[in-house]
Parts: sequence; structure tokens; C-alpha cells
Amino acid sequence: MIGNQDKDIKEIEAMELIDQAEILIDKGEGEKALKLYEKAAQIYLDVGGYIKLDQIYIRIAKIISQFKDNIQAALRLESITRKTEELKLYEISAKLLMHSANIAYKIHDWETAGEKWQRAASYFHEADPEEYHKLTSFLLLKAGQSFERSRLTKDEGKRLILQAVMKTSKFDELYELEEKRGYDLLKREEFDAAANKFRDIANYFKKALDNMGEIIDEEEYSETYLNTKARFIHFIAEYLAITAFCLRVSESRAHNEKIKELSIESIDLFKKSIMLLKDYLLSQKADFDREILMRITFDIMMLSIVQAMIGVHQTNPNKFLLENCEKNEVLIKKLKQTPYYTITERIEKIGIVDALSDILKVNLGHFEKIKNTLISFFLKK
Repeated sequence: MIGNQDKDIKEIEAMELIDQAEILIDKGEGEKALKLYEKAAQIYLDVGGYIKLDQIYIRIAKIISQFKDNIQAALRLESITRKTEELKLYEISAKLLMHSANIAYKIHDWETAGEKWQRAASYFHEADPEEYHKLTSFLLLKAGQSFERSRLTKDEGKRLILQAVMKTSKFDELYELEEKRGYDLLKREEFDAAANKFRDIANYFKKALDNMGEIIDEEEYSETYLNTKARFIHFIAEYLAITAFCLRVSESRAHNEKIKELSIESIDLFKKSIMLLKDYLLSQKADFDREILMRITFDIMMLSIVQAMIGVHQTNPNKFLLENCEKNEVLIKKLKQTPYYTITERIEKIGIVDALSDILKVNLGHFEKIKNTLISFFLKK
């Protein structure tokens, strides 16, 4: 154990090394300066002087980031980061990871850059969730945008972008819990309470949509902005529709006006989401993102279901989907190949009641359990 006197001597030695390193930096001798900084950092590690470490490691990171050999720079930073991670120095680790991410991004290593930004976000959150709330959201956005550039991590990128925006409204950790509560209420046939819970979730997503501009620059990241906006509108429409279904299955005539109001709002939002996604698809080449194709035809199916529930047929869903796509035969073919397009055709042809068995067979992702429970109630009627 180092005594106070020895600790003072060691800290003086470290400060002298830093002064020498600064002189070398001014002379342009970065590699020699780096070795002295690292010696000083090791001294502070040994004596527990972690406050000073933050400044030294960030100085080291800046020097390393200027290396012409990006691979060597990345390896040096990773080695230092491992030390701070072992000591649970979360803020220092996060700052070092940000430098590593920038290097990886510079050489178009999208997966590594995304992973580093994601880890940095995690460490800042661990260090102080409140103080670093906005920074964590921004780093998750950076990670998501980087992951989106790679075919291997594209879906993870989209998920992180949504999480980043939801985090600005502090809804990211609450979302799954709230949906589970809604589902539990639905299973217990507490339809009004379930409807209120799903309406709350829709309102959370409305708030997240309003907060998008805080972390995504619409002009600089127009594609990301459009896709994220469409996704949040899609979520709001979904949860409003589920709210209406819960009230509908209760068979209380007192809810008729509310069901109609919710359904019309949901229909309008599904149409907005469809238009945004269609604009995006029409701007692409033949290599269409299957996830986008599934989302847009899912919205068409939901549009058809909601219209059928309230007996309104103001929009022909599939005709609305294919409108202005006539010149893009490849896109039309891809859209028609999705299971949701086929089900929409069935609903329009034979009606919602007779199509319920077809809807049961198609997977609705996170809505699967809710869908099956709702349909089971409708089939009992």
C-alpha cells in the first residue's frame, strides 16, 4: 500500500512526465510524447489518481487518433480502454470508445464504429443516467446510423435509432413493460383498462415523434429521418387501432363514438406512414429493403382491418398502395409477394370475419400475442 508521502512523490513524477510530454508534442515528436503520457497514466493508476487519468487518457486518445496508421491507432486505444474497463472507470472508457468509433468510421468499418458508439452510450448511462441522458441518446443514434450502413447490422441499426429517439422521451425502458401490462389486462378481459394502457403507449410514441428533431437533423440525415418518422407514425397508428379493438370487443355501445374517433385517427396515420414509405421505396433502385416492404404492406393490411371494423371503405387499400408505382414493375411484384398484401386482398374480397383465420396464421411480431387474444374474443361472439 502506498503511503501519502510516497503518493505525493509519485504524483510529482507523473506531472513531470506530462510536462516533458507536452514539450515533445510541441516539437512534433508524438510517439515519444505518447510513451511518457502512458507512463504518467500508469503512475496515476497505481496511486488511484483517477481524476487526473481522465485528462491524460483523453490527451493520449487525441494523439493516437492522429496516427496515419488507423489500425495501429485502433489497437493502441483498445489496449488502453481495456484497462479503464477493468477498473470500471465508465466515463473515461466511454470517451476513449468515442475516439475509437471515430477512427473505425473514418475507415468505413461500420460494424466496429457502431459497436464502439453503442458501448460508449452504455458506459455513460452506467456512469450517470441523468447527466448523460442526451449524450447517450446521441451516441445510440450514431451507432444506429453506422450499423445501418452495413448489410449485416442494418436491422440492429434501425432498432438503435428508434431506441435513441425513444430515450429522449425516457420511454425506451418503459415501453415493453407498459405493453406487457396492457396485454395482461386484455387477457383478464379488463377491456377498458387495456384500452387506456394502449392509448397511453400511443401517446408516448407521439411524444417521441415530437422529439425526433432534437437528435436527428432532417436535412443532414434525410433518409434516416424519413424512415424513423414513418416508423413512429406506424407505431402510433397501431396502438390507436389496438385501443379501438379493445373497446370494440367489450361490446359496450357507450364506446361507439370513441371507437370511430380512434379508428379514423388510426386510418389517417396509417395512410401517412404508407405515403412516407412509398416515397422512400420509389427513390430506391431494384434492391428493395424487405423490412420496408413488409412494414408498408402491414400498414395496408391494418388499414383494411380498421376500415372493416367500423364499416368505412373510403380507401381501397391495395389500390392506394400501388398508386403512382405503375412504372416500377419490380417494386409492384415485390409488394404483391408479401403475406400482408395477400391477406389484404382476402379481407377486401371475403370480409374481415371470414378472413380472421388467415390473419391468425400470419405473424405480427410484437403484436402476435395481442392479436391472437383479440381474435379469440371476436371468434367467441
